[in-house]
Amino acid sequence: MTKWQAIVFDLDDTLYPESAYVLSGFRAVSQWAEKNLDIPFKDGFSELKELFEKGVRGDTFNQWLKRHGIDRNTVVSEMVMIYRNHNPEIEPFPCVPNLLSSLQKKYKLGLISDGYLSVQQQKLKALGLGKYFDSVIFPDYWGREYWKPNTRPFNTAIQELKVLPFHAIYVGDNPDKDFLGARKIGMYTIQIRKTAGEYSKLPPLSYRHAPDLVINSFDHFESRLADLEKL
Repeated sequence: MTKWQAIVFDLDDTLYPESAYVLSGFRAVSQWAEKNLDIPFKDGFSELKELFEKGVRGDTFNQWLKRHGIDRNTVVSEMVMIYRNHNPEIEPFPCVPNLLSSLQKKYKLGLISDGYLSVQQQKLKALGLGKYFDSVIFPDYWGREYWKPNTRPFNTAIQELKVLPFHAIYVGDNPDKDFLGARKIGMYTIQIRKTAGEYSKLPPLSYRHAPDLVINSFDHFESRLADLEKL
């Protein structure tokens, strides 16, 4: 029996570029704004993209509306709903489908992804990756208090995959939340730290939040797993 029997993945910025989802949402909002706020689509999308690229998070729509002299209280909630409910135009990182296809021949595969339940479900459907996973956990199903780093999602995935924690690996990108819960239950953890990733420059909050291994891409991922068998 091999040491590793299951691999559980994060979704956003691990299996696809999260920025692509953000821009997809901005397109949907900009289309709505052109019809309802008389802001040309091209201008609106360009401005929202500019705010995102400058690092604005959390109040992007507020800043954008202020720029146009529009009272946020009348429309921002509708914009947020459009953003969250739109049909995302996103694709996996190019290597991901082939990698998952290969891995599922050797390991049980799982997915744990935080975020609003319907949003994450829409993302997974748009990406077409659901067929690769033996277990899919969206912690928002239980409530936000169960989002990572809560250990419930990890324990549930392990139970559904029918493996022991020390025979499983968790792969994510965000050191704030991805590795603490997994490590608490005994899983091995790997951070995928792509150069353009949202959290690529974010240091772990503590040694407990740090992954066991950091990689910069999925190149040679399977050979790395073989190396880890020797640990």
